Amino acid sequence: MPRYFFNVHDGLGIVDDDGVECVDLEAALRAAVHFAGSLLKESGHRLTLGDTWSLEVIEEATSSAFRIDLQIRPSLASTASEPSRSAA
Repeated sequence: MPRYFFNVHDGLGIVDDDGVECVDLEAALRAAVHFAGSLLKESGHRLTLGDTWSLEVIEEATSSAFRIDLQIRPSLASTASEPSRSAA
């Protein structure tokens, strides 16, 4: 069974030295989403506007990978509602 490593990139960085065995990439994706949710629930209070957070998943044998990325930024609605400033 393939082993997948789940590395967090958030300014602190968590490197997974143990990995988790998953049946296939689809199972690794489900595990990654669950793990990301748990981490964000636990330490999301440290994130602020402008921060980025990602979880990179690497399969041991092939080094194939995918990432779950989170970027915290102002919404388009909040920037559109701000009055424009013009020179008088």
